[in-house]
Amino acid sequence: MQKAVLITGCSSGIGLVAAQDLRTRGYRVLAACRKSADIDTLSQLGFETIALDLDDKHSVELAAAEVIALTGNRLYGLFNNAGYGVYGPLNTISREQFEQQFSTNLFGTHQLTQLLLPAMLPHGEGRIIQTSSVMGLVTTPGRGTYAASKFALEAWSDTLRMELHGTGIQVSLIEPGPLSSNFTANVNQSQADRPVENPGIARRFTLPPEAVLPKLHHALENPKARLRYPVTLVAYALTVLKRLLPSRLLDKILRGNS
Repeated sequence: MQKAVLITGCSSGIGLVAAQDLRTRGYRVLAACRKSADIDTLSQLGFETIALDLDDKHSVELAAAEVIALTGNRLYGLFNNAGYGVYGPLNTISREQFEQQFSTNLFGTHQLTQLLLPAMLPHGEGRIIQTSSVMGLVTTPGRGTYAASKFALEAWSDTLRMELHGTGIQVSLIEPGPLSSNFTANVNQSQADRPVENPGIARRFTLPPEAVLPKLHHALENPKARLRYPVTLVAYALTVLKRLLPSRLLDKILRGNS
């Protein structure tokens, strides 16, 4: 039987390339995104589409119900990929901006997963995968709000993995470093006149979103999925440095010129 996988955030970047790739690998892909224009584009590409705004709990409820109906209450994979970034010094971030950052990057993901688990648990198998970030491991000036949401996503995913132990459902995190996608262009900057930008050196290590695919394949298909999948040299390096370096020295490196 064809395995059904729901992918959120399919309008571009990781979500779009993942949807295209998994369809060629024989999965039944349900492609979710927020904007109606993007839903139309995905439909034209031949995907089964789901309208989903993670910042709207009613939208999440409707999306989950539609997934359950379409799959006959049998979902194999959930790729929680959707998210965005709020950038700017913490003293420029309003409570409302902070709440919306967490609403999309964590609360909506939690609600969607909670509502879809009944379509996974009875079957004794499945994979739940989150797109985290290197910013779920470390943070840098100007990215504290986004990093906080990803740190929280990491803790949430770790807890979910332990709570689902023995059910047959495996839980993994994908932790990309710099990728060439629309993410940076879509960042919500708190200071339009002083935007937080990636350091120039990051361009040397930037990879296309397709770099995520081998990790996604392993997380979906290997009998023993890994807990975490760093992507890009930057993500691997910071994973190691966080373990080895004293915190003050790591701070100095991550502060850069600030």
